[in-house]
Amino acid sequence: MTSLRFQSVFDIIGPVMIGPSSSHTAGAVRIGKIVSSIFNDEPTEVEFQLFNSFAKTYRGHGTDLALVAGILG
Repeated sequence: MTSLRFQSVFDIIGPVMIGPSSSHTAGAVRIGKIVSSIFNDEPTEVEFQLFNSFAKTYRGHGTDLALVAGILG
């Protein structure tokens, strides 16, 4: 018997985020959540390497905090 997993509407449309750039906050949270779902245990250390516009604007847009928030759930 196959088990069905129902998706939340938030899984489909993504979270509503406050910030100067939703792609750099909501997108980063989603990336963090995906990475977190790959591992079974909570990480003790995480290192992010950012490229292009993420690397240039991560502090001002809160991308660094969004990635950590996604990792932590």
